[in-house]
Parts: sequence; structure tokens; C-alpha cells
Amino acid sequence: MSTQASVTRMEKIVSLCKRRGLIFQSSEIYGGLNGFWDYGPLGAELKRNVKELWWKSMTRLRDDIVGLEATIIMHPQIWKASGHVDTFSDPMSTCRACKKLVRSDQVWEMLETVSWAESLRNLCPEGKPDVDGLLKWAKGKGAKVVPNLALIKDPEAVLANLAARSSEASSTQSVLQILCTSASEGPLSTPCPHCGGELTEPRPFNLMFKTYVGPAATEDDIAYLRPETAQAIFVQFKNVLETSRVKVPFGICQIGKAFRNEVTPRNFTFRSREFEQMELEFFIKPDEVVSAQHGKVASLENDPSPSEPKGDWGWEVWHKYWVEERFRWYASIGLKRSSLEEYWQKPEELAHYARATVDILYKFPFGTQELEGIAARGNFDLSQHQQFSGKSMEYFDQEANSKYVPHVIEPSAGVDRLILALICEAFEEEEVADDKGQKEVRTVLRFSPRVAPIKVGIFPLLKNKPELVKKALEIRDLLRPHMNVFYDDGGAIGRRYRRQDEAGTPFCVTIDFDTIGENGPEKQDTVTLRHRDSMTQERIRICDLLQIIQSQIL
Repeated sequence: MSTQASVTRMEKIVSLCKRRGLIFQSSEIYGGLNGFWDYGPLGAELKRNVKELWWKSMTRLRDDIVGLEATIIMHPQIWKASGHVDTFSDPMSTCRACKKLVRSDQVWEMLETVSWAESLRNLCPEGKPDVDGLLKWAKGKGAKVVPNLALIKDPEAVLANLAARSSEASSTQSVLQILCTSASEGPLSTPCPHCGGELTEPRPFNLMFKTYVGPAATEDDIAYLRPETAQAIFVQFKNVLETSRVKVPFGICQIGKAFRNEVTPRNFTFRSREFEQMELEFFIKPDEVVSAQHGKVASLENDPSPSEPKGDWGWEVWHKYWVEERFRWYASIGLKRSSLEEYWQKPEELAHYARATVDILYKFPFGTQELEGIAARGNFDLSQHQQFSGKSMEYFDQEANSKYVPHVIEPSAGVDRLILALICEAFEEEEVADDKGQKEVRTVLRFSPRVAPIKVGIFPLLKNKPELVKKALEIRDLLRPHMNVFYDDGGAIGRRYRRQDEAGTPFCVTIDFDTIGENGPEKQDTVTLRHRDSMTQERIRICDLLQIIQSQIL
């Protein structure tokens, strides 16, 4: 998909999200607040459904995981122990022209999504510039869209510089750098994605939001909004262990808000300053304890796709198990395996404490990006909190007759990113014929029925026919204790179907004259059940309706 096609698709998705009450810009009537988003009626239902399905899969359907809900603000020493105070930063640059801040490590990723950069890439295929085309673009369209690019300010001088530095123009990226560099000698510049100006050298920028606890607001009262939910699990490890009668291996999971002062929030809700996480810390025995207890540590060579936990599993097999579990769960809520990628971080990319990390990536319209990371974190976190707090984090294992600090496997997913992925996955436009045979574009969100915000639309054929309305309200009251339903009696049936297609509603029930027996007793107390994806309709007895729909949404 071309950059422009991806941008167009994303624009349509953003427009639909606002039009149908999925996602709104926070504080919109005051001009909005960058990096913050509100979920409307449909979005709130979608988000709640996803979180409840995750929570159920982690806690209700397992014996080895318990839940936690911890505070957003915690003791500031926690963030010192975890390393966030000293190292939780991103490289930041400032544009010398427009003065906007940009994350230095994401500049080229951002340039993949802007139209002016695509125009230049098209004029420089494989690093071979079309000089005449560049000059024409610089004096025409380019001057309007990216005024601070060096090529626009002095096209002849920059193109002469490009010819002189031809040995450095080995790729399209290096050509772009030369086109934004005003100096004929020295290092190449990096272009600002917003205006094409030169960016300053990167400098570290800590991502944590500061606040104060208490009325004094002195340096001694500084606290932080949590940048992740995981640390609360580690500091409550012993309390959970002692009150829940759990044994290693076991997990503690949490869903909650986190906050990061992102330099350049972008791509709709993908990179926000306030977001929700679904995190699991699964505590396991160190390999040496497993070996001593079982005489061996299981290998992935013998079980490359582990699915049933065994006592001789070490960190490597447990890690692979959770990678597979996460893919299985994503499939269960409607993300196709072909839309996901599995990326194993290279040794140089790993956090210093991690033995292995797998990123589950989704193919968004704006690029393939991370949904979830599954990290084998060793015992770094518990050991750090043991050191900084002075409180033991050791676990006495009766089966192994030994004490140790457990190791951890951490699947960590972003709720907001997942919601965006589900919307992108579900969004589709197709050409269909209306009731009169005229072609029209049908916009539909093909959500899995399990996550769909509304499960059933309920339509009386006519709103001025009391018998139809009465029966429709009875069906509404029959279904809504079990699922979210939407009653709609406004407009033509076809138009009502289209509204529910855009909302992602998998089923619609129409109550017509057959339902109330006006056309004979054989169809009395039956309704038309319409299926969103196929648009097929079938006649169903009202007494069977609940069971049929529940079988699809549970």
C-alpha cells in the first residue's frame, strides 16, 4: 500500500471513529490536548469488552494467575529502584525552523508517513535523483508544503551540493539528508518531518510526569505518575504470595492507566501520553532450581510449541509458551495471524536485564508496529526492590527445598494500541447494491462478535405500529440482560442496517408483520436475523434467539 493510500485509509478510520462515537479528541472544544484521547459510547464498550476478555483469559480460566489493582502514584523510590528516574528517557531534537520537538529515533519512521517526503522519494528512486524533477518540485508544489527544506530555500545551491556529494548519496535516505542540508561541507542534517528544517543534535528527555504529594510542593514531595503498571506487581509480590495461597510458577496480572510524556505523540491513539496497559508478571523457578529438582531443564528442541505447562520447564520454554499463548488470544478476538508479525529482538536491542524479548507487531496502515512485548526479565526487578527497600523478595520453595528470588516472564500489551488494531482490522469499504439496485459504498466494521460494542440491533419495521413496537421492546428486554443491544426505530430498514454496519454490530433483528401473526400463524413469533458480514437474513423463532446469538458472542 502506498503512503498516500495508507494515509487516506487512516483518515477514513479516524473520521469513522468520531462519527460513530468510538474515539474523540480530548478537550476538543478547547482545541484539544495532543496525546490524549477520550472513548465515546461505542469505544468505551469496545474497550471494556477487550479488557474483560483479557482478564477472563488470565484469571477466571486459569488456576495459576491472580489479579491486582494498584495505585497510579507510588513511592518515588520505586522508580529509582526500577531505573526509570535515571534512564527512562528518549532522545529529543528540536527543529531549528519551526521549533517543534521530535523524537530523534523516530524521524525516519515519521518521514515514511508524510506526503512531501514520499514525493522526494519518488524523485530519488534507489538513491538516483531526478535533478530536473527536483528543481521543478522545489519551485512549485514543494514550496507550498515544506517551506523550510534547504532544497526549497536555495534549490540551485542544494542541487549543486547534491552533485558534489554524490559519493555520499548511496541511498534514498542519504539523498533526503543532502536535500535538507544547507552547508556544502560537514555532517548531513536530518530533516524535520513537519517542515523540512534542520534538527538539533539529540538530547535525553525523561518521559515521566512529575507531580507533588501533599501541600508543600517541595523537592522532597516529588512523585511520579506511573509510566508502567508492572512495578506495582513487583512491590506487592510478597503480599500477594502470602494472601493468595499460590505457588511458583504463578502470575499476577493487572490492567491500568500509565503515563508517558511522549515527545511526539502521533498516529492517532497509537502513541499517546495517557494509555492503558494489560500486564502479566509470571514468576518461575530459576533454571538451576529446575535442574536440581528434575535432573534436567526442558528444551525447545523437544517441544517447539509448548502448550501444557510442565514442571521441568525453564525460562526459555516458559517464554516461548507465553509467546504462543498471546498469539492464540489475539486470534480469539479477531486479529488474523497474517496481520501480525513475531519479532525476536537482537542481542544489541535487548534491555540489559532481558534474556529474550519477542515483540508482537501489527500491520497498521501507518506501518508495522508493536502491540505487545513478551520479555524474559530474569530476577532483575525483584532483586532491585529487595536491594532498595531492604525487604526480602526470596521465595521458599517447599518442593525444591530451597530459597530463591523468582525469575519473571512478562507479557505486556497496550490496550489503546490493541483497540486501534481491532478497528483497523475490522474497517472495510465495499460496493453493494441498495434496495433499488443502485450501487453504493458500504462501510463496515467487521469486529469479532466477542468484542463488538453492540451485539444486536433491534428494529421494529414501523415505529407507528404499536404491536410491532411492543414486540420489539419485549425482545430488547429479553436480550439486554445478557448483552449490549441497540433499539432503533428511525428511518428505513436499509439505513438502519448501514448505521449498525458502521458500528460493527454483528446481528440485527427485525420485527415485522409476520412476527405478530398478521400474515398467518406459521411465522408468528419469529423474527428476521440479519448477519452483518454476509448480509444474509434468516427466520428465527424468538424463543431460540438468545441461545443462537450467545453461541456467537461468548
